[in-house]
Amino acid sequence: MAMMVEVRDLVKYYGPVLALSRINFAVAAGEIVGFLGPNGAGKTTTLKILAGFLAPSAGTARINGYDCVSQSLEVRQSLGYLPESVPVYPDLTVTQFLKFAARAKGVEAKEEKAEVERVVAACGLKEVRQTLSSALSKGFRQRLGLAQALLGQPPVLILDEPTIGLDPSQIVEIRSLIKELAGDHTVILSSHILPEVSQLCQRVIIINRGQIVASDTPENLSRQLGRGASLVLRVRGPELEVEAALQAVPGVLQVSAQGEERYLVTAGNGHEADLPPQLAREVVGQGWELMELKAQDVTLEDVFLNLVTEEET
Repeated sequence: MAMMVEVRDLVKYYGPVLALSRINFAVAAGEIVGFLGPNGAGKTTTLKILAGFLAPSAGTARINGYDCVSQSLEVRQSLGYLPESVPVYPDLTVTQFLKFAARAKGVEAKEEKAEVERVVAACGLKEVRQTLSSALSKGFRQRLGLAQALLGQPPVLILDEPTIGLDPSQIVEIRSLIKELAGDHTVILSSHILPEVSQLCQRVIIINRGQIVASDTPENLSRQLGRGASLVLRVRGPELEVEAALQAVPGVLQVSAQGEERYLVTAGNGHEADLPPQLAREVVGQGWELMELKAQDVTLEDVFLNLVTEEET
């Protein structure tokens, strides 16, 4: 499968500060990949290098086979970029701005009108197409930024916080649009809304302190990198005694009483399969009533926090 984005041993210094430390990753044609990291992790620096706004200190970055430094014009022709803060010309209407952006991107004159109409419809801008960009709400400004990124149907899209500032119904619409881009476009999506990443992305890359700390599907990350399994029990019995008894079961890492006869039990790595029957036997053996025993899924948020915390300790 062709790789549309390739990053090899990428390094970036800001003066003496190391922002990226020899990072490597690739994104295949048609993939939607989530790019995650806490503030200051190097996420935005990486995206700006890919978009041609920054030059790396060392290493290479390629988009659609073109080097982001030596072939920056070809890279820009292959790329649609939505930065976190959408840059627009305030004295142009939505339609005027999109026509200007289309010309800047090299859309042929005979195709310009149809292309502008396509992105206006796709991004829900019809009702504001004659509105000055300066008068747009934050949500419509975000839609306009996404529309300009889609002009010319570039094979690669970099979307930095694409749903920021949108209301719930707009978020659903934009997420649906991004899902439809899969296959025809390769998408790198940066977002602080981790459930959004889980819904939209086939793979997740997590960067922290200038290094890639994980790269896999959200499902595999949740399964492989969670700190053991979590189990939820509902037990009718004296809370302190129940909590102590559960904590004493071999393989239990932690027990947390949640109130209303509910307990969250975390298994140590390697004990996930054996623990449920042991817990059930302990509860029944004590003469207490076991009302519920179920696994609790490890979320992408859990994985993200675990990885970031591990890196910082």
